[in-house]
Amino acid sequence: FFQQWYSSSMKIICMWLADRLDVQLPIYQLKTLIKIVKKTYRDFRLQGVLEATLNSKTYNTVHSRLTVEEATISVTDAGGLQGITMKDSDE
Repeated sequence: FFQQWYSSSMKIICMWLADRLDVQLPIYQLKTLIKIVKKTYRDFRLQGVLEATLNSKTYNTVHSRLTVEEATISVTDAGGLQGITMKDSDE
């Protein structure tokens, strides 16, 4: 059940980002998405979802897009994301 829930959540976020592929995300949306994706990943990892499911192609696509958006914001906006990043605190 949790694996399906996680997979569908990541697919929805991935499709939403794909619809906005040619548009840079506003800083508020980016900060919110980073928090959602990181929390979702951590919570489902704690529920015992397998690593293969957690690190799916969909998740990697979302992670890559948010990382690129984060880098763009850090270059263009001096205030930036105020400590909110895709980098995991475990790294």
